[in-house]
Amino acid sequence: MREVAFIKRNKDKWLAFEQAITGQSKMNPDDLAGLYIQLVNDLSFAQTYYPKSKTVIYLNHLAATAFRQIYKTKREESNVFVRFFKIDVPTIIREHKKYLIYAFVLFFISVSIGVISAVYDDSFVRLILGDNYVEMTMTNIQSGDAVAVYKSGSNWGSFIGITMNNLTVGLKCFIYGVSGGFGTVYIMLQNGIMIGAFQSFFYQQGVFWESVRGIWIHGAMEIFAIVIETMAGLILGASILFPGTFSRLDSFKSGIRTSIKIWLSTIPFTFAAGFLEGFITRYSNVMPNAVSVGIILTTLSVISWYYLIYPFKQNNPPKLEEL
Repeated sequence: MREVAFIKRNKDKWLAFEQAITGQSKMNPDDLAGLYIQLVNDLSFAQTYYPKSKTVIYLNHLAATAFRQIYKTKREESNVFVRFFKIDVPTIIREHKKYLIYAFVLFFISVSIGVISAVYDDSFVRLILGDNYVEMTMTNIQSGDAVAVYKSGSNWGSFIGITMNNLTVGLKCFIYGVSGGFGTVYIMLQNGIMIGAFQSFFYQQGVFWESVRGIWIHGAMEIFAIVIETMAGLILGASILFPGTFSRLDSFKSGIRTSIKIWLSTIPFTFAAGFLEGFITRYSNVMPNAVSVGIILTTLSVISWYYLIYPFKQNNPPKLEEL
C-alpha cells in the first residue's frame, strides 16, 4: 500500500485518538484502549514499509503520549509536580506560541502609550499614578533616595502584601479572559501604561538609573509573569470567540484547562518577585551596581529561559496535516 493511501485510510481514526488524549473530546476508556492497540499496529506497519517517513514520527509520538496517559505508573503520579513544570507547561507554551507573541506585543504597545503620553502631557503622570504618589516620590528624590517607598513596612509584611497584590493582578489577567479576552487586554493596557508613565516620570526627574536598579530587581519577574498571565487570558478568550470545529462549550472547557495551567506556572515566579521586593529591593541604594544588575539579569534570564527558550528546545513532532 502506498503511504498516501495508508494515511488517507487511517486519518480520521488518528485524529479522533489525538483529540481524545489531548482532552479536546471525550471517549469511552474501552474504546480508547481499543484505538491504542490499532495505533500500535499502524505504527508497526509504518515502521516496516515507510521507516524514514514523517508518518512514523507522528504515530510514535501519538503512541508514546497515549501510553503515558492510559498506563500511568505510580512513579509518574508521584512526580506530577515535576511533570507539570518540565513537560506540561512547556508543551502548552510551544503549542500556543502565537498568544505568547500577542501578549508581548500588547505589553510593548501599552508601555509605549504610557511613555509617549507622559512625554507629551505633563499632567498624565499624575493622572495615572495619583497626586499623592507623585508628591511622595518627589520628596524621596529630593532626599536622595528615589525608591524609598520600597523601604516602608516590615520585610515580611511587604512580602505578603506585595505578593497578594501581584497574585490578584495575575488572576485578573487570566480570569478576565472570559470576556472574550477584552478584559485581559484592558488589564494589560492599564498596567503597561502605568509602567511606561512610571519610568518616564523617573527619567524626567533625572533618577532613571536609580529607579531601574531598584525597581527591576523584583520587576523583571513580576512584569514578565503578568505578560504570561495575559497570554493565559488571551487563550481563554480565543476559546470562546473562535471554537473552530468544536462546540463553544467544549472549546471553552479546553481553553480554561490550558489557561489555568499557564496561570499556575507563574505563581512561583510571583512569589519570588514578592520576596525580592520585600527583602532585597529596599537595599538597592546601598548595594554595588554590579550586584543589583546581576540580580536583575539573573531573574530575567531564569524566567525568560523557562518561557521563551526551554519550550522550543524540544523537537516538535509533525502534525497530522503535515503528513
